[in-house]
Amino acid sequence: MIAQLPGFQVGYDDQGDGLPVVFLHGFPHDRTLWAAQRASLAPHARCIVPDLRGFGQSSTHGPFSMDQYADDVVGLLDWLAIESAVVCGLSMGGYVAMALWRRHPDRARAFVFCDTRLGADSEEGQRRRDELAALVKRDGARAIADAQITGMVGPTTRERRPEVMATLRAMMGRQSVAGIVGALQAMRDRPDSRDTLRTISVPSLVIVGEDDVLTPIKEARAIAEALPSVARVRLEIIAGAGHVPCLERPAATTHALSDFLSTLS
Repeated sequence: MIAQLPGFQVGYDDQGDGLPVVFLHGFPHDRTLWAAQRASLAPHARCIVPDLRGFGQSSTHGPFSMDQYADDVVGLLDWLAIESAVVCGLSMGGYVAMALWRRHPDRARAFVFCDTRLGADSEEGQRRRDELAALVKRDGARAIADAQITGMVGPTTRERRPEVMATLRAMMGRQSVAGIVGALQAMRDRPDSRDTLRTISVPSLVIVGEDDVLTPIKEARAIAEALPSVARVRLEIIAGAGHVPCLERPAATTHALSDFLSTLS
């Protein structure tokens, strides 16, 4: 489906009834990353799965920033006449979720932070973002897939699930150059979110793949520790998964989400 917002188009899926849950994909993905969770949870929740600006079927023009992505999500909620929702973000989607709390706290019913981190990029990390942007400008989207596919998944996936590798590589390789470069700049310039997390007052779940090397377990624990007691934080580690457990271990990830959502009804 397509939402025609003022000056901007958002591609999204909207399936199921009940508690609204917004699923935000990571970098450089699109909304199909969450296909298994959307299908499995739709009997119990209203699953809203957008393409972030620059990805999938959404418009590819800027501006690009975590604040803008968050405003885009709220624009979609307005389009759908949804007052508040559970916000579930993986990796870059987690950064967007944190920005949404800073800018629109009344729109968040609860949070799921999946394979993400609370800190800003180091100087080395910022340089790496710039190098990747230059690579994509020169060689296209497939270059980012080649550069990141190995670290994106865990060793179990690489060794035993070639179909997941193929799906992920294709997803990464079909994104727009403008969207990839814009997202890299947005991630490079994002703020530290430690202070933001300390103010979260809604229930929160932290999920991380056991073998995630991009945002490892220590980053998930840092988020869990930064959240206040009022958030009633839960930490779930998905065995045999790397950075994208929703794709690598879809049933286990869905089970963790389902258990959490059941506490909100």
